[in-house]
Amino acid sequence: MNYHFKCIEKVKDMNSELQAVIDFYEREKGIDRETLIVALEHALMTASRKGMNAQNDLRVEVDRKTLQIHAWKQVNVVDGFPNSDEEISIFDARDKDPNAQVGDVIEQDIDPQTFGRIAAQTAKQAILHHIRHAEKDKIYEVHKDRAGDIATGTIRRIERSDVFVDLGVGEGVLPQRERVPTEEYNINDRIRCYVVSVSNPPSGPQILLSRSHPNFVRRLFELEVAEIAEGSVEIRGIAREAGFRSKVAVWCQDPKVDPVGACVGLRGIRVKNIVRELGGEKIDIVRWHENIETYVRNSLQPAELSGVEVDERTQTVHVKVHQDQLSLAIGKKGQNARITSKLTGWKIDISRDESDITFEERVTMAIESLASVDGITQEQALTLVQSGFLTLEGILAAEVSDLADGDTIDATSAAEIRAAAEKAYETQFGSSE
Repeated sequence: MNYHFKCIEKVKDMNSELQAVIDFYEREKGIDRETLIVALEHALMTASRKGMNAQNDLRVEVDRKTLQIHAWKQVNVVDGFPNSDEEISIFDARDKDPNAQVGDVIEQDIDPQTFGRIAAQTAKQAILHHIRHAEKDKIYEVHKDRAGDIATGTIRRIERSDVFVDLGVGEGVLPQRERVPTEEYNINDRIRCYVVSVSNPPSGPQILLSRSHPNFVRRLFELEVAEIAEGSVEIRGIAREAGFRSKVAVWCQDPKVDPVGACVGLRGIRVKNIVRELGGEKIDIVRWHENIETYVRNSLQPAELSGVEVDERTQTVHVKVHQDQLSLAIGKKGQNARITSKLTGWKIDISRDESDITFEERVTMAIESLASVDGITQEQALTLVQSGFLTLEGILAAEVSDLADGDTIDATSAAEIRAAAEKAYETQFGSSE
């Protein structure tokens, strides 16, 4: 870069060197030629004022074709000999303008060679400033409407866990919070990211990128699935735990079109391409339905549900499954149930179907339930269950004398157990009367 600016000090070769500078920035940086020439004019204006210590108005123009520099300063027409550089005699003035009069202000040519070394250095800094400003404006203009799109670039550096991506024109940042925890990022890797936002603060354009955003999955489906791109198949919801699993709910108004099949593609090729881009992240394509019960059933597939109850008041869906389907429905570390809840917007409560519980398990559950009541010990709970009292209702329906077995539970303990059961029942369901 310093080589290019030596042209301002080498006046004999100024035009050819300026041409090299203009061509370089226009070609390599993509900056408009007119913008560069205007920047050069402003720079030379500043340089000429400093180099000549001129206080009056100056004007500098650069020929758009030849890049020849022309400069003028304003001088006062005086009678007699001029006393400073800001004055010109009436005789010299009339050589330029036959109608010039004493007291007029006219423009006088300046030889660009008189700018000097200080002017050259000033011009260099001013040009660099304008070029940096022009580069920032160009970056913002290129990317300002790209929020919501997918951008492809090359990783140039990683600083404090933030990944900086060269986008060709400008640079985007993939902060740690937008990274996928299961992915590794290396210098010179090609990478695709979702453009979250584009802003233009005084420090320069900022392009925020993400690979963990749910809409990254949405845009990948729009690029991969023609039916989604054209609007015949709609994505009605996305829930994602980046790097692990995503659920995508799709719907189509045309009953002849299978939205799930369209997204999967022939032999699964479409969804495989997306999974490959996401580094192996599992993707469940769910058929959206306006009925929440059906929607939840679709979302929890391939788990088979034995029962679904919807509680509108608490916005909770209670799901019952058989023992062999419980872990499949809940998922590893509760992931399947958690993502289903995000996708549907309802709380998901998954439990084992009581009809699938063995006698031994029922006895164990009854003992644990009674032992949890304040005032009933584990040993007393075991005795009560063995005597046929499995619930609070069963205890309250019996006489106090029926609760006493003469060994573990005496008459006093039986009365205390009855009182504890009444208090627990009232707390849960109101009065036992």
